[in-house]
Amino acid sequence: MERRVVITGMGALTPIGNDVNTFWNNAKSGKLGIDFITLIDQDLIEVKVAAEVKDFDADTLIGKKECKRLDRFAQFGLVASDEAIKDSGIDLEKEDLERFGVMLGSGIGGFETIETECTKIATGKSKRVSPFFVPMTIINLGAGNVAIKHGLKGPCTSAVTACATGTNNIGDAFRTIKHGYADVMLAGGAEAPITRLGVTGFHSMKALNSDNNPARASIPFDKDRSGFVMGEGAGLVVLESLEHAQARGANIIAEIVGYGSTCDAYHITSPAPDGSGAAKAMKDAMEEAGIKPEEVSYINAHGTSTSLNDKFETAAIKKAFGEIAYKIPISSTKSMTGHLLGAAGAIETIICAKALQEGFIPPTIGYETKDEELDLDYVPNVGRKQELEYALTNSLGFGGHNATLLLKKWK
Repeated sequence: MERRVVITGMGALTPIGNDVNTFWNNAKSGKLGIDFITLIDQDLIEVKVAAEVKDFDADTLIGKKECKRLDRFAQFGLVASDEAIKDSGIDLEKEDLERFGVMLGSGIGGFETIETECTKIATGKSKRVSPFFVPMTIINLGAGNVAIKHGLKGPCTSAVTACATGTNNIGDAFRTIKHGYADVMLAGGAEAPITRLGVTGFHSMKALNSDNNPARASIPFDKDRSGFVMGEGAGLVVLESLEHAQARGANIIAEIVGYGSTCDAYHITSPAPDGSGAAKAMKDAMEEAGIKPEEVSYINAHGTSTSLNDKFETAAIKKAFGEIAYKIPISSTKSMTGHLLGAAGAIETIICAKALQEGFIPPTIGYETKDEELDLDYVPNVGRKQELEYALTNSLGFGGHNATLLLKKWK
C-alpha cells in the first residue's frame, strides 16, 4: 500500500522570523539574522556571533508554570507545533488521534538545562539538580511534549542524526504515511544550542566561523568562508495522506515525492570528499519520485559555510546531476539563519515548500569572492522569481548522515 503525501500546515521559529510568513518574506529579501550573542556573557567566549531567535517570550506563549519544566529547545518545538496545526486547519476533535503521530528530533536536546544543572553541582552551589532535569534534557521529550499537548497517539519518535535530524524526521514521517501506518504526522526539528558549552564545544573542534563580523560570518560557497554560525529555532510540518487531506478539504501547500537517507561511513565530522553518500541520497529521492535530474528546478543546499562541507556538497551535486548541475539554481539560506543543527532541515523544507508555492528562489547572501573550485549557480545575494516544479533540500550531519527530501509543486 503506497499513498501520496502532502504538506498541509507549517510552523517556524527562526532567527529571521517567529512565524512562517515572516520567516519566508525575510528569506526572500535576504535579511541577515546573525548578530552578536546576547544569550551568553561575551567575555566567556571567543566566537561572539550567532543567529538567535529574537523577541521570544516563552512565558506568554506557553505559560510561566509550563516553561519551568521545558528546556528552550522543547519550548521552540511546542510553539512551532501550535502554528503548524493551526495553519493546517485540522480539527483535532474530528480526527482519529491514534492515526496522528509526531516525529520531532533535535541534534543536541536540552543543552541549556544540562549546562545549568551541571554548573550547580560542579560549583558546589547545590547537591541536587532539578527533578525535571532528565525530562528537560532528553531529546524524545520534544516529541513527547508536543504529543501530550495535542493528544496525538500515533507513532511518536525522534530521529537523531546531528544536522540531518530535521530532514530525517520529515522523511521518516513521509514514509510512515506513505506505507499506511498513520494518516497525519507532525514532523520536524527543534534546537537551542547557543550556550557557553555549545559554542565552546563547536569552536574547539574548529567548526565555527572565525570572523566576528556578523555580515561575513556565514558566507556559504564564498572563498573566504571560515566555518558555520550557530543558530536556534524550530520547524514543523503537518503531513497527510492525499486522500485524508482532500476528504477534509485541506489547503495543500506542496507534495513530498521522494526521500533519500544514506551514510558516508567515512569520518566523524567530514563528509566523504567525493560526495558519493550525499549524491546517492539525492539520486534515491529522485528515483522514488520517478523523475529525471533535469526536472529539478531548485536545490536548497546544506551549505554550512565550512570549507569542507561546501566543497564536498558541490562535488555531490555534480555527481548526482552531472552536467545538469550547472543549470540548477542552488542557494543556502543558512547565510541568513545560521545553522540550526537538528532543526535546519525542517526550516529548509519549509523554504522549499514556499519556493514552490510562490515561484521564488531565496538568495545566498554575503557572497563576494568566488572560490574557483565551487562553480555552480549559488544565487548570489539577490533572490529570483522563477517557476518551479520540483525542489530538493539536502542535510548532511556529523557521523556521515545524509538526508534529502524532494518536494513537488501542488497544482
